[in-house]
Amino acid sequence: MTSSETKEQFTFQAEISRLLHLLSESLYQNREIAIRELVSNASDALDKLRHASLTQGGIDAGDLHISIEPDQEGRILAIRDNGIGMTHDELVKNLGTIAHSGSLEFLQKLKDSEKKDSGVSLIGQFGVGFYSSFMLAERVEVRTRSYSEETGWIWESSGDGSFTISEPDAELQRGTEIRLHLKKDLDEFADKNRLQYILKKYSTFVPHPIRLNGEHINNQPPIWLEPKASVTEEQYTNFYEYLTHFPGQKPMWHLHLTADSPFQFHSILYCPDANLERMGFGRSEHGLHLCAKRILVQNDNRDLLPEYLRFLRGIVDSADLPLNVSREALQDNTIFRKMRKVITKKVLDHLDDIATENKEQYAKFYREFGVILREGIGADFDNRDRLAKLLRFQSTDASAEDGLVSLAGYVERADEEQKQIYFATGTDMATVLRDPNLEIFRDRNLEVLILTDPVDEYVLANLREFDGRELVSIDSADLQLPESKSSDQEDSSTKEDAPKPESSDDSLPANFDRLLTVLKETLGDRVEDVRRSKRLTESACCLVNPKGAQSTTMQKVLQLNIPDFEMSKMIFEINPKAPLVARLCELIGNDQNRDFVTSCGQQLFANAMIMAGLAPNGSEMADRVQSFMMELAKQKSSIVL
Repeated sequence: MTSSETKEQFTFQAEISRLLHLLSESLYQNREIAIRELVSNASDALDKLRHASLTQGGIDAGDLHISIEPDQEGRILAIRDNGIGMTHDELVKNLGTIAHSGSLEFLQKLKDSEKKDSGVSLIGQFGVGFYSSFMLAERVEVRTRSYSEETGWIWESSGDGSFTISEPDAELQRGTEIRLHLKKDLDEFADKNRLQYILKKYSTFVPHPIRLNGEHINNQPPIWLEPKASVTEEQYTNFYEYLTHFPGQKPMWHLHLTADSPFQFHSILYCPDANLERMGFGRSEHGLHLCAKRILVQNDNRDLLPEYLRFLRGIVDSADLPLNVSREALQDNTIFRKMRKVITKKVLDHLDDIATENKEQYAKFYREFGVILREGIGADFDNRDRLAKLLRFQSTDASAEDGLVSLAGYVERADEEQKQIYFATGTDMATVLRDPNLEIFRDRNLEVLILTDPVDEYVLANLREFDGRELVSIDSADLQLPESKSSDQEDSSTKEDAPKPESSDDSLPANFDRLLTVLKETLGDRVEDVRRSKRLTESACCLVNPKGAQSTTMQKVLQLNIPDFEMSKMIFEINPKAPLVARLCELIGNDQNRDFVTSCGQQLFANAMIMAGLAPNGSEMADRVQSFMMELAKQKSSIVL
């Protein structure tokens, strides 16, 4: 019986058909990427066989290699490995469905936004490597035999929505051979010189021999085992491209580590030039390559580094790990835990060095990866103090380099008597700078950190203090200001408690206490309290959160995400030095003006809500403003029109 008589017909999963359609539209302009992807898949198959030989025994894992055999006359390119191979069911599963749920969405986004160049460098991250074959071939044939079976299978497809699987006419060797029947205009991919260029460009550091028509072409040494002084920048960059599948891109920095005691390991870690999470590609799910005695154990180990360093790429090779170590054993291995601790310390040391010696480079790093790094404050208690020194924020300090300041720099500039580190929150810098609560800080030349990302406030809430100084929002009742050096501001040195009786301060306007009483009665349970402000210098009023409450910005975020969350009632503060407040004090001396004063108080409260980013009752405010306008129009009735 011939193989054609035993062919089974299958239909691609719907997502695969759509994926192949996108590829057929030349979504990826750099077609040589397909060679890189297929060679990487072959290397993975060899790694899997070697691992199986170590864990199961009885498997010949000698002379593992990848063969590239072009046939220019027949326009066929064959890529063969003698690795683990595939069974019938594995062919159906691996080549008929798409494993990564985000792959199609990723490709569609690239198509919609026409980001074709970025697609070239990112295809390897999204599980679509094999299907890149159809960028080159009008028909793809996969001939494979699993290490666990005596017979093999042939998979064929023209990328038209279906594929077939049949038994071969002759015995197949263990492993997988992919035969690309090249499209008419792509004869170059059967040219030896062209293939040699592509393989050296993308696959130099593949850890298995690659033979092009029998010639070994990837004889580069494993640079992570070489002394740092002997490795060139070009070698570092080439290895980064191999690890990441980011051709033509250079890392922001690299870290070459070697440790001999109490255990031995070699490592090269890279920081990418851009944060893909910020670009909308979702949470980074890649890990580090883990080797034992130069043999790959895992190519996606996510336990060697804490989550807040997940943006790093690289390899770790240890002679102290057993070759047949399992994932569960790694998690329980004492050496492994110590290795993670040492690597984390070395990375934080390196970041500290950059922050000290090259502030411009660190500012660039922090703008890309600070959003991930700061997660460590709440997750890594042992390194919390070290991470706190690496945090950066915007600030009201005009001398801040690159617009970012550190907590250590803030403390260094602060007055010795200042017991707190002040921060302000808002949606953007301009909004925060308009906050009336900042007035006393400007007047007293006190630095304030500007937080425009709610996560930053969450980070500071976990940190609580730095260098013995409490971290406090400027709209908090827990605010403490250092003693003023000018006599007219001495009362600002105390906590923002309830104001002293009016009789004890001759600077207060007459009837100020009465004005506060009227406003308390007017606003009722809408506020926690109405009191004199010691933080305002120009504005008439502001809203302050009671002791222990989170900032207004954080409460708004919680309200959006937690349906039953109720914001804390706020304290309404009145500035007795504001001209408007002084005039209201005069008016409240006559009971006939009470209604007008209460309307003004309600409008001041609405204004304060708007300045705090809160929404007042729109219809009430509109009616009130219209009433004020009518009153003003009556007073101006003598104007000649």
